[in-house]
Amino acid sequence: MVAAGPGWWISAALFLALLLWVAGVRWRRHRRRGAAARSALRELAELRAAVRADGDTRAFVAALSRLLRRLALARFPREQVAGLTGDAWLAFLDATGGGEGFRQGPGRALADLVYGATRADDPPPNPDALAALAESWICANRRHRGPAVRAAGGTPADPEVATR
Repeated sequence: MVAAGPGWWISAALFLALLLWVAGVRWRRHRRRGAAARSALRELAELRAAVRADGDTRAFVAALSRLLRRLALARFPREQVAGLTGDAWLAFLDATGGGEGFRQGPGRALADLVYGATRADDPPPNPDALAALAESWICANRRHRGPAVRAAGGTPADPEVATR
């Protein structure tokens, strides 16, 4: 049997070094993509603890709305998210991972409380249900899904697209 020459050992070592470098770059990129979602989940846990401690539902809903908007701006094109308010904002959240939970479920509180659309006889929002819905939306948007949303034929805030 013939022993491999030093050139083959050097080539193998360079190939292995290149392989490790590519794997490291991909791993760092993967970690960076999930950083916003991990941070959002940590902040959501803090908001849950705060509302349990002080019972200030209005502050919880307002902070949750800001949290979801920050993550949406990080995940989707700015022109698609920045100007959304009220029902258009809820339709966007539903179209991008909320099912129907924002427009017709506990997420309705994001528009009602933040924009002052509540009436005296309205039941107060359930912070646990709202936090669970937000957590589900955050997990659904760990990675950027913009192209899949745009492929539907318009922006999710467009009522025609959101109801399809």
